Amino acid sequence: MQLGDQQPSSNVEDRRGMRIGGGLGLGGVVIAVIAYFLGFDPGAVMNMAEQVVPQRETREVAAAAPTDEMGQFVAKILGSTEAVWGKILLQSKSQYRPPTLVLYEGQVRSACGTGQAAMGPFYCPGDEKLYIDLTFFRDLETRFRAPGDFAKAYVIAHEVGHHVQKLTGTMQQVEAARGQVSEAESRRNSVRMELQADCYAGVWGHHAGTMNQLDVGDIAEALNAATAIGDDRLQKQTPGRVGPESFTHGSSEQRVRWFKRGIDSGHPRDCDTFSANPL
Repeated sequence: MQLGDQQPSSNVEDRRGMRIGGGLGLGGVVIAVIAYFLGFDPGAVMNMAEQVVPQRETREVAAAAPTDEMGQFVAKILGSTEAVWGKILLQSKSQYRPPTLVLYEGQVRSACGTGQAAMGPFYCPGDEKLYIDLTFFRDLETRFRAPGDFAKAYVIAHEVGHHVQKLTGTMQQVEAARGQVSEAESRRNSVRMELQADCYAGVWGHHAGTMNQLDVGDIAEALNAATAIGDDRLQKQTPGRVGPESFTHGSSEQRVRWFKRGIDSGHPRDCDTFSANPL
């Protein structure tokens, strides 16, 4: 990627090195991760667990802007998403409210509860912040075999896509419908949300390309990442059969297809994963 002229976002908090006492512990982490893959809200699970886990003394230091190379890379990607979505929403006479991206190590406190690195990157609508432990990028290269700068950028753009869903009201509509539909339909809505975030990541990629920020091979890196973290691909890495009824993020084919739709179109209106039989 060519990010030399891209201004880094000022909406990045570097909480690496901060120590947080208490937390969920290993048992709580396992519960939260299982809830995540079963389609439940991990934030709600974390909050419930925190009520029964004794809290120890907390020592924190002030969050600051990142100064290391990877931290600056993340800040520039976030700055690029701000530029793209600011223009897109302006065209629809809406104002883009940029999210904050929090870098952390191990565990972190959020409005959705205590987040753990084992959960992977996540977006918390309660505080409109993206949370990323950068060790996930190492896992992306080693465990998921999806190396490259644009693969990392795709992950960030996907989480920003969830923020766009909150700003446009999609997230609130899905949450409001949760208690009015069957568990199976609620799970399908979860998949639709994730696939739309993939499509929105593609929309950002489309405009990043017109901003001359992409190199030959960047798109392939993102497609490789989307393939690597599809539900079916992940389930094949564990014992048991691949069960579409338990998907929470979509299959590799679905994630690739919707990302490609966004990057080919560049228009959020083409990311309607909630229309009839979109999956």
